[in-house]
Amino acid sequence: MKKILLCCGSGASSGFMAKNANIAAKARNLSFSIKARSESEVEDYLDDIDLVMVGPHFKHRYEAIKEIASEYNVPVVLIDGAIYGALNGDGLVDQILEILK
Repeated sequence: MKKILLCCGSGASSGFMAKNANIAAKARNLSFSIKARSESEVEDYLDDIDLVMVGPHFKHRYEAIKEIASEYNVPVVLIDGAIYGALNGDGLVDQILEILK
């Protein structure tokens, strides 16, 4: 199972994104666990995840999150703005698949 953590300021908007992406992943029979957390919680999960995805509206914290995650060898990427803005679960799953290949 691939574990993906979505991150934004409070975890609220990324929570909707995670829900939609989990539905899309399940429909494709993909073994993904996609969760949303606030930026302040990211470090608590780094030893047990495969990818951190940062909401585009939170890109000002991207480099700091990337630096913390590098200590755990966990990649960090920005979520595509169009995908995030539309809460497009299928689009996020496509982005995840592209990153994890």
